[in-house]
Amino acid sequence: MPRICRHLKRNTRGLLSDLSGNNDFRMKFIVGTKERMTQIFDEQGVAHAATILRVTPAIVSQVRNPEKDGYEAVQIAAGEQKEQRLGKAIKGHLGGAKKFIKEFRPRPSKSEVLGEFVKGQELDVSVFEAGDVITVSAISKGKGFQGVVKRHNFAGGRASHGQKHSHREPGSIGIGGIQRVQKGTRMAGRMGGDRITVQNLKVLQVNKDENLLLVKGAVPGRTGTLVEVRSV
Repeated sequence: MPRICRHLKRNTRGLLSDLSGNNDFRMKFIVGTKERMTQIFDEQGVAHAATILRVTPAIVSQVRNPEKDGYEAVQIAAGEQKEQRLGKAIKGHLGGAKKFIKEFRPRPSKSEVLGEFVKGQELDVSVFEAGDVITVSAISKGKGFQGVVKRHNFAGGRASHGQKHSHREPGSIGIGGIQRVQKGTRMAGRMGGDRITVQNLKVLQVNKDENLLLVKGAVPGRTGTLVEVRSV
């Protein structure tokens, strides 16, 4: 590496450590529900596909610590539901008839720290700002029982030369010698309903008045799916 490059790299590292004081980053997270997709035009007039997330204010219901619980985490409760669906104990713990409960742990690989969270603290969409890069997790749409062409992107059989009613068949599933079907063979079955995480999505807009978060690109799940949003 040239001498000037080593000098710049050393100075940049020192500047970052001076600005932050350490290499730890405070956790940023929130939960919301998927609304729909739309398009947003930026200042240059370029259209971007975006997903609208409705972020209802959440309450910190519990702060877990290693001394009592064995690990660090923040538990939040969001959403509303009927009072009779929950018992008095859980309503007292959550601070009301909340619908969703999620825990977020600091990630050592990201140098995250828990930060200053207290029970009863309110978290809303203002946690994030336009331009933030986020990670989104949700349960994908359930597609029921599907064949190998849709589920595993099989090519299927040829459409000519003696083929009849076998264009989407999986073909042979056996193997010579061991006389059995090996574990993990890709076959037809239930598709969807999996937890999917999409990284490096960008926040386009934050609407604090209507509690809306506009995220660039697609987000897994159907309308109304609970979506976990956290900083990268």
